[in-house]
Amino acid sequence: MTSPSAVPTIDISAGRATAEQVARTCEQTGFLIIAGHRFPAELLARAQRALFAFFDLPTQAKNHWHPSGPSRQRGYHGFATRGLAYTLGEQTPPDLRESVFLGPVDDHRAYYAGIPEAATSYAPNLIPGEPPGLEATLVMLYREYERLARDMMRVFAAALRLPEKFFDGTLERHFSIMSCHHYPVLEKPPLPGQLRTGAHTDYGAMTILAATDAEGGLEVRLPDGSWAGVRPRPGEFVVNLGDMMARWTNERWASTLHRVVNPPLGMAQSRRLSIGMFVHPNYDQRIECVPTCLAPGEKPRYPVITAGEHIKRKIERSHETA
Repeated sequence: MTSPSAVPTIDISAGRATAEQVARTCEQTGFLIIAGHRFPAELLARAQRALFAFFDLPTQAKNHWHPSGPSRQRGYHGFATRGLAYTLGEQTPPDLRESVFLGPVDDHRAYYAGIPEAATSYAPNLIPGEPPGLEATLVMLYREYERLARDMMRVFAAALRLPEKFFDGTLERHFSIMSCHHYPVLEKPPLPGQLRTGAHTDYGAMTILAATDAEGGLEVRLPDGSWAGVRPRPGEFVVNLGDMMARWTNERWASTLHRVVNPPLGMAQSRRLSIGMFVHPNYDQRIECVPTCLAPGEKPRYPVITAGEHIKRKIERSHETA
């Protein structure tokens, strides 16, 4: 069953005036829709057009940008070759989508030369060069997502009743992933249990998502176990919290299961493109309970960990159970 939308839209340009609404939403579902974000609409539209053109290329041409090294979240990954439900140990078929991934566009490898395990998190990008201009457009887009991520960290600081600049610096050398997912029209029935994206939680601090409006979209699981559709209006973004933010806030804030459901077969209006940034702070950033999420006499639920170690453990655990 799918319940009516329970994800509020919040104008983040209102600053601290929205703090209580943001806090309430982060505690209840960890999902919100944002307006007032200053993201350039023309850049997003240009990126969407160029990405649709890329995904229309023959498979052989797209596979030219498939990574061959140890870093799996770079370049192009073909249709139904990955599955996010695996991260929960679910034995489900792969997701019905194809993707292009970008990592950091700044080179921080020298800074982390003394931490060998950080190497894949800062691996060079493999960005498609077709159609012409796509590479430059995606780098510009990544930069805007970076800027919005920093703005959202200040919004979250206000919602947590922390100083506005509490999280400043946590994204100076971040290793965030920008994912561009293409969901083509379904031409044949999916396998049992197969979805456009299987149910999962995200690993990082938050995810910021822009998606074209199409049938077969994003759903979030509510506290009562029902699923609610998430349908932002044009120009709005979806923001959801990840496991790292739940840990950072001593689980006061929620990292919630979500999925992308299947549309009817052959429906032309179901072709969908989503562009999101999975926000991962600096690899060596300490993730420890923020002071406003610890009541007198209460102990943190988790020991201190670095952002890099947190993501590494999450990935290892998903591989062990998949």
